[in-house]
Amino acid sequence: MKDQFRRLKYACYSTNVSMSIVSNLSPVLFLTFREMYGISYSLLGLLVLINFVTQLSVDLVFSFFSHKFNIPKIVKATPALTAGGLIVYALWPVFSPSSAYLGLVIGTVLFSASGGFAEVLITPVIAAIPSDNTERETSKLHSVYAWGVVFIIIFATLFLYFFGRENWSMMVLILTAIPLIAFILYLGADIPKMATPEKVSGVLTPMKDRALWMCVTLIFLGGATEVAMAQWSSGYLEQALGIPKVLGDIFGVAFFSVMLGLGRTLYSKFGKSVEKILLLGVIGAALCYASAAFINNAYLGIIICAVTGFCVSMLWPGSLIVAADKFPGSGVFIYAMMAAGGDL
Repeated sequence: MKDQFRRLKYACYSTNVSMSIVSNLSPVLFLTFREMYGISYSLLGLLVLINFVTQLSVDLVFSFFSHKFNIPKIVKATPALTAGGLIVYALWPVFSPSSAYLGLVIGTVLFSASGGFAEVLITPVIAAIPSDNTERETSKLHSVYAWGVVFIIIFATLFLYFFGRENWSMMVLILTAIPLIAFILYLGADIPKMATPEKVSGVLTPMKDRALWMCVTLIFLGGATEVAMAQWSSGYLEQALGIPKVLGDIFGVAFFSVMLGLGRTLYSKFGKSVEKILLLGVIGAALCYASAAFINNAYLGIIICAVTGFCVSMLWPGSLIVAADKFPGSGVFIYAMMAAGGDL
């Protein structure tokens, strides 16, 4: 592999770790914001909605107007936007506690926009790099996101436990180093050319194809299956099974993410027949959810959370692989449409 592609891969991997920060930071800090700034649960939940709506908006814009943008420049600027959003998110409440929520919203919009850019563009960047097996490279990229979630959850949980919730902003500033590293790596990397529709009308033909909407529905359901356990496993273990919050975060969200990363890593090493993997994954996930609904044993609950992570591990990247195979040459458009379905 040429040096510039190796550097580019590392930049993409660190960008995906940054995405794991963007997607999981606010829920980890909900209780901290509630106690320190008196922000209501409704407004805290709204931060998650703002995150996904912002990402969805970016996805939709790129679905129709990707030909209007300078793709390489946006790829390289994405981690800088992430870092900027995290800095606003961390420092605004410190310097203006009375308007803390406004700062959290502005920071969330900024780093969520970067998350939308990353969702749409990083996978096609990896797909455009010469490789013997693009499917496995895609799975490896998404495994990095899952391992990033493991790191973020454990780091944040332990940091707040040992240094106190009042130092949460310092924790966020430390995490800002990850997108800054990605930004530096991109500076010396060449971005491969990616296909985009020449005009808006160029996206109308594939949008008339039922196969496209089947793929979008697939990632919609896959994303929902993944995020339900990812967001609720900590609360499930704590409230339903009586496990303390620190252990619920580590053994719930983090353990789920470990198995999520393991499934994607295994596919990146040995994977084939992605359609079969998807079928087995959805059957396994359905059985895990049914088991979680009826089992009230704490140890079994932890195991179910973990196995669910393994079962859903390929639903998102697998959906992207299927869509890319169904619509070869569609470039950024198909990834933007699939990202929109997943965020929705």
